Order: sequence, then structure tokens, then C-alpha cells
Amino acid sequence: MSSTKLFENDLKRPLPKVEVFDSASVSPEQIVAALTKAGGCVIKNAVSPSDLSLIQKDVQPFLDADKPWEGDFFPRETRRVNGLAAKSKVFMEKIVCYEPYQSVCSKLLSSTTKNYLGQDLQVSTSQPQLNNTIVFAIGPGAKPQPLHRDDMIHHRVLKQMNAEDYVIGQDTGIGFFVGGRKTTKANGATRFIPGSHLWDHDTPPSEDLTFYAELDPGDAFVMLSSCYHGGSANTTEDEVRLVYSCFMTKGYLRQEENQYLNNDPEKLKELYDDTMLRLIGYNLSAPFLGWIKEGHPLAALGRQQPLGDMY
Repeated sequence: MSSTKLFENDLKRPLPKVEVFDSASVSPEQIVAALTKAGGCVIKNAVSPSDLSLIQKDVQPFLDADKPWEGDFFPRETRRVNGLAAKSKVFMEKIVCYEPYQSVCSKLLSSTTKNYLGQDLQVSTSQPQLNNTIVFAIGPGAKPQPLHRDDMIHHRVLKQMNAEDYVIGQDTGIGFFVGGRKTTKANGATRFIPGSHLWDHDTPPSEDLTFYAELDPGDAFVMLSSCYHGGSANTTEDEVRLVYSCFMTKGYLRQEENQYLNNDPEKLKELYDDTMLRLIGYNLSAPFLGWIKEGHPLAALGRQQPLGDMY
């Protein structure tokens, strides 16, 4: 089929429904099914007001100190904070480690292979890792961010398919966006194209097909990184759209945000146990990707790991 025909077929598809769940009752299986069909879904009441308040207290000084972006990818009215692992433990515990999100990432981003070491058949599972952490504050007057796919960083080339043909494990990342304040179409809510994770690589985005992920404070939007999306224009006079976000990716891929240089290792060692440090990236992607001095990377933070963890 010609690229023109693929393009036309994608843009004429009926838009799949974007499911809305409640945090108190949603299951990882429901989220996986919703992502498979639409590429994104909304989860109400994912983070409590008290936790949102603590996170804002942690990040506000960094937002205040941020300077306008030099270029066109982020509007000049946007302020950002990254390196959240070293700046807000609450962000890491309540947003990055929100249990349904991590369960979905484990399901969709883990990779298991079998390889012979001599005559022994070894089973290796590479677990997901943190890809990036960003806080966005979009001020009045901001123009819309161009629609894009975040999996471009991993040079993915998509093939057109139907939802029933989606293969668990084909995506390289999953995003999680939490409203710090009420997020609306008018003040810059994330917009995305439902079903665009099933489009051919050469099909460009269309603004006519976008869905706006409007969120009350504490609501979350989950999205596959293969979906076209972007921040929207803030057409209000006095509202700042505040969103806390992170992405997870496969354990054997390079992280978008360099967690080792963008976070103070001494601060990480002070704040977190081994489980969180592994999630941040101080881990091996089994069987033995990412070692240092022929040992486990946690050793760089003074944590001792048995040699058996190399395999």
C-alpha cells in the first residue's frame, strides 16, 4: 500500500474513546486495555491534595528561577523543572511510583529473553527505568507546542496496524501527567490524538483530531509515547497550567533525561532505598547491561550488591 494511502487511512479512522477511570477502582488491566485501543486514558483522583501541596512547595523555587526556553519547542511563557529525583521525594513516591502506573509500565515495558551460556539456558528480564521527570507551568499567552511523538528519541519507526494487532512490548515509553492545578483546554491542557499509536510512521499529525486531557487537581493522564501530543495554547488572562510529569522507558534503552548527571548522587543516596535507586537507573538491565568495574552500578552509591545480580 502506498504511503499516501496509509496516510489517508489513518486520518479517516474513527477516533477511539478515551476512557476515564477512578483511582479507587481502576485496575492495571483496564489501563492496559485502554492504552491498547486509544493510546491514552484519564485516572481521576490519582494524587491527594496534601501531596500536591508538598510537591508544589518543593518545586516552586525552581520554577521561579527558570528562564525562557531558547527556541520554538517550548513557549517562552513556559517554566520547567527537571531533575525531580533530587528535588522532591514526594514527587518520586506519589507520582513516579503511583502503583497502577508502575504496574502498567512493568506489563508494557519489561522485556524477557532466553540465551544460552554454554549449555545453560538463562532467562533474563530487563525491568523498566525512569526516562524523564519534568514539571510544566504554562503561563497566559503561551502558544501551542507542536504535536510530536516522544518515542522519536529512540528512533522508532511505526507501522500501521489495528488495535487488535497491538503487541505488548512494542512501545518504548509511557508517560504520566498529573494536574497540579485545574487543567483546561483554555489554559493549555495536554492534547493528543487518540489512536495515533497505531498510525504509520509517515502519517503527520492533524490538529482536527486532538483530544484535550482536562484534569482536576490530582487527576492523571496516562499516554503511550508513540502518540502524537503536545501542550496547548494558554488563552487565559491569569491562569497558569501546572502539570507534574514523568515517563518510564525500557531498561535497555538510553534515558531521555540523564539521571546520573542531572541529579546529585549524594542526594539520591540520602533520600532513597535500593528499590528507588534501581528505578532511577542505578540498575542492571539483565543479563549484564550497565555494569561498572564488573559490578552492579549501585556500588557507585556505596551500596553492596551480590555478584549474582549481574545475571
